[in-house]
Amino acid sequence: MKIKIRLATLSDLNKLMGIFDTARRFMQSTGNANQWINGYPQRELITHEINSGHCYVCINEQESVTGTFCFIQGPDPTYSRIDEGDWLDNDPYWVIHRIASDGSCRGIFEACINWCEKQTPNLRVDTHADNKIMQNLLEKHGFIRCGIIYVANGTPRIAYQRHNTSHS
Repeated sequence: MKIKIRLATLSDLNKLMGIFDTARRFMQSTGNANQWINGYPQRELITHEINSGHCYVCINEQESVTGTFCFIQGPDPTYSRIDEGDWLDNDPYWVIHRIASDGSCRGIFEACINWCEKQTPNLRVDTHADNKIMQNLLEKHGFIRCGIIYVANGTPRIAYQRHNTSHS
C-alpha cells in the first residue's frame, strides 16, 4: 500500500484526535497504559503543532487520513540532558514525536521514517519504557538506543537516534 504524507491542516484536527484516541486504547491494550495519559496529546497541543507546521498526516490509497506524526527541527530542549548513555553525535537533527495510527492501514511507521529520512539523515525519537511495540519498531528500523531523557512533565523516556551517514 502506498502511503502519502502531507502537512496536516486544521480541517484534519477532529480526525487526528480520533486517531490519538485509538492509539491510546491500543497502547493500553498492549501493556502501555502510562504513556499518553490524561487526554494527551490535547487538542490545543495538536492545534499548535498544525499551526506551527510540525504536524503531518499519512494518507492511504483511498485518500483517507490513517496516521499522523510531528516532525520538528532540533534542538529539542528535552534532549539536552541524556542519562545512562550518550547521543550518537551532536550533529543537527530532527525529532519525530507522536506517531499514531488508526490501525486501518499497515506501514504507517515505516512510511513516516522513510519520509523523515528524506528530509534529514539525523533523526531522534523517544518512547515510554512500557511501549515495547515502538521500541521494537525503532530497533527494527536501525535506531540505536542511546539513553534516557525526561519529557516536560519529568517522566523518563527511552531515547533513540538514527544517523544515516551515507545520506546525500
